[in-house]
Amino acid sequence: MKVSVITPVLNAEQTISGCINSVSAQTIGNIEHIVIDGGSTDRTLNVLKCCDKSIIWSSAPDDGLYDAMNKGISRASGDVIGILNSDDMYADNLVIETVIAYMTDYDLPTCYGDVVYVDRNNPDKIVRRWISGRYCRDRFKNGWMPPHPAFFVKKNLYETYGGFKLNFLLAADYELMVRFLYKHEIASAYIPKILVRMREGGRCHPGLKTVAANIVENYRAWKINGLSPNPITFVLKPMSKLFQYIQ
Repeated sequence: MKVSVITPVLNAEQTISGCINSVSAQTIGNIEHIVIDGGSTDRTLNVLKCCDKSIIWSSAPDDGLYDAMNKGISRASGDVIGILNSDDMYADNLVIETVIAYMTDYDLPTCYGDVVYVDRNNPDKIVRRWISGRYCRDRFKNGWMPPHPAFFVKKNLYETYGGFKLNFLLAADYELMVRFLYKHEIASAYIPKILVRMREGGRCHPGLKTVAANIVENYRAWKINGLSPNPITFVLKPMSKLFQYIQ
């Protein structure tokens, strides 16, 4: 299977090369890396021009992170799509090979693994761990979700069920997974392996206002899909992050 990795980016001159290098270092060669720049004003475009032969990229104003992801998906020619943000890196050179082996051996339409959050200035220093655990659809009602950067999806699912909804500013990834995995009961499986190293301090760095806005969007994610979660779902979801620091 061919894999398309989508990277949305805006003003990430310090980190984008690490992201690109982690994709190009993968042991499987059948990877298409699509970088969608939202109109960077720093030196991000200089970095992209230097990598011109190894990536497919474009730069134009967009309607935010999720719009960039949708643009990348529409351009993708791979059978499987993964999304890797410009601050993040694949954990090792075998990530894509492992994902394809799981999806092929078990005939999976989606799969996911674990991520670790690392210090923004020292990616070797782990700050917290997001250990996803086995897949069970009903876990969504307990505030669970797979980590989006470690979530891989066959492209035909986006074509059938749609992409990211742009009226969600913070939780479009959560809404998409509720729609795919819970509402439409698409099969998935857990890869017990760290797939992505994420730098802390990104656009959704936690704060009281961000947490409150996330809770509202998480609630909307269920309601617009005609679903009725447990009220405790929206309390447990932000609380789950506390346990990631303990892990």
